[in-house]
Amino acid sequence: MIAIIDYGMGNLHSVSTAIEKLGWKAKVTSDPVEISAADGAILPGVGAFGDAMAFLNETGLDAVVKEYAASGKPLLGICLGMQLLFSESEEHGRHDGLGLLPGRVVRFQGQYKVPHMGWNELIFLQESLLFQGLEPGHVYFVHSFHVLPDRREDLLAVTDYHQPVTAIVGRGSLFGMQFHPEKSGELGIELLKRFLELAEHKADGVSDSRAPNTFQ
Repeated sequence: MIAIIDYGMGNLHSVSTAIEKLGWKAKVTSDPVEISAADGAILPGVGAFGDAMAFLNETGLDAVVKEYAASGKPLLGICLGMQLLFSESEEHGRHDGLGLLPGRVVRFQGQYKVPHMGWNELIFLQESLLFQGLEPGHVYFVHSFHVLPDRREDLLAVTDYHQPVTAIVGRGSLFGMQFHPEKSGELGIELLKRFLELAEHKADGVSDSRAPNTFQ
């Protein structure tokens, strides 16, 4: 079962529907027991970073997400959910994030349209089972803030929007996608499927040597 973490902000049902169409069972939940028992977990999200972290902190879901990540089970943050994985954000003031990956979230700066909204091509930077054998293609973005990871090895893919923009991050079994894979056509669905397969492999006890991007 894949837990879609419900903290009141996110495209919960669109993600759930996409997962079920791929043949996996998904459950939208905020129950710590259900989340902990899941084979994989997804932290979706749209909205403001500070509001999201306030809710996670007030409900104790911040600790649940951190414990899940520490367990080694696959965890995927989508859009705002990816940004929440990082140390801090400057969106409407400074806010601490979950701190699972070092880096900060900053606003786009420049004489161009913000939010960054529409289809942009992914540029793969590193080897990963998440996209091994896939051809780069276009996926769908909607965001006004973007992530600056501290560690280059955590940066798996970027897109070009007047500058290189973080699109996919990962370390071990922890991943983030700034775009919405469930709304990104064939490539987005394939990337989501790869994450689900990783969760299935982990649940079946497949060796970690098959896990994508296990950095030393």
